[in-house]
Amino acid sequence: MALNLEDKKSIVAEVAAVAATAHSAVAAEYSGLTVGEMTELRVKARNEGVYLRVVKNTLARRAFEGTDFECMADDLVGQLVLALSIEDPGCAARVIKDFSKEHDKLVTKMVSIGGQKLEASALAQLASLPTYDQAISMLMSVMKAPVEKFVRTLAEPHTKMVRTVAAVRDQKQASA
Repeated sequence: MALNLEDKKSIVAEVAAVAATAHSAVAAEYSGLTVGEMTELRVKARNEGVYLRVVKNTLARRAFEGTDFECMADDLVGQLVLALSIEDPGCAARVIKDFSKEHDKLVTKMVSIGGQKLEASALAQLASLPTYDQAISMLMSVMKAPVEKFVRTLAEPHTKMVRTVAAVRDQKQASA
């Protein structure tokens, strides 16, 4: 189905709006996937907060102009599906990585984060980034550790004294 100029403009505007706020992007070649498999990928992406779209490469180049993903424009070649992380930097990489484990026809071509284009091999590193909730949890544990250690240090002399008094009491009771 051929797109008219207005359809192309709306697609470019939509992708550009998402790309302006996205944290990272993954471009993967989907040649050979069935319609059912692509639908499954779209459902997984939607559930994870990932914007997934098959766009003509020329339209994607126009949409990426002025965004952090402009570095990907020169290498947009072939049948590509674009996955943009909306919620956290690693969610698009996790969706593509998990789906490609089950479906070997989905092949990652490039990854971009922070205005830098990375090789497809960086997908695993990006996928291993913690989610927002995991990052907050890690930060809280790091912030809580010094306070816990300080409280244990303050309580240690008192507990030693109580144990010593209890040992003396037990010794006197045993000898009596």
